[in-house]
Amino acid sequence: MVVLAGDHVYKMDYELMLLQHVESGADVTIGCLEVPLADAGAFGIMAVDQNDVVTAFLEKPADPPAMPGMPDMALASMGIYVFRTKRLFEELRRDAATPGSSRDFGKDIIPYLVKNAKAVAHRFSDSCVRSGSEKNAYWRDVGTIDAYWEANIDLTDVTPQLDLYDRSWPLWTYAEITPPAKFVHDLDGRRGSAVASLVSGDCIISGSHLRRCLIFTGVRSNSFSRIEESLVLPHCTIGRGVQLFRVVLDRGVNIPQGLVVGEDPKLDAQRFRRTDKGVCLITQAMIDRLV
Repeated sequence: MVVLAGDHVYKMDYELMLLQHVESGADVTIGCLEVPLADAGAFGIMAVDQNDVVTAFLEKPADPPAMPGMPDMALASMGIYVFRTKRLFEELRRDAATPGSSRDFGKDIIPYLVKNAKAVAHRFSDSCVRSGSEKNAYWRDVGTIDAYWEANIDLTDVTPQLDLYDRSWPLWTYAEITPPAKFVHDLDGRRGSAVASLVSGDCIISGSHLRRCLIFTGVRSNSFSRIEESLVLPHCTIGRGVQLFRVVLDRGVNIPQGLVVGEDPKLDAQRFRRTDKGVCLITQAMIDRLV
């Protein structure tokens, strides 16, 4: 049995989805999110019968089908699939031999199985995991720069919608053994500090100020700099006197002394990849072109 997931962030107990897959005898089970019908045109939508057997798959339909018994809601694909392993191998071989296929699960494999096999929808509400502080089931699409930035910055809220500290459902992931984060200097204008921020191990915040930031492992942020509402990926170095607002720094980027991002939209768009919402993605190649 194989489980595949798309570019999303969520808390889900896969065991419940696997059990449904086995008990239903499905060739593929598709994780689905209940969305308002008015918003369904932005998603791949599943039409289902009363037993949640998928009868049609529609990509961003102008007239999306409603869920049985819920005329104001639709079932959107979450990009999470459970396959019978043998059937998956068969479909991959068939698709590889099909001229004109784009080799895409959502565009080619799933629509074919919906028409020619048994596809069943699994509702996220049946297997989502919530801590005591989480009011709603958590799911985010992080397939764009803006969505990726928003999902991370949300974690800086006093009570974020995703509880990273839920001990009843811990996050098991790769973790380095590193020294703790260090904050140094305590002078006016040169104070190592962070407010509403998450700072990883092996970081040194040396006389700079962070506000609403996620700072990943091994970052160095130097004196007289100010970073706000930003994601700084591992092993970046931020020079003195830098001002960064709403940026995503790629891994290992070295920000030169005095760089300012977030004040001049036109200049930012010329130098970096700036989204319509004003978030700038900065890579080392972009920095190198400035020199």
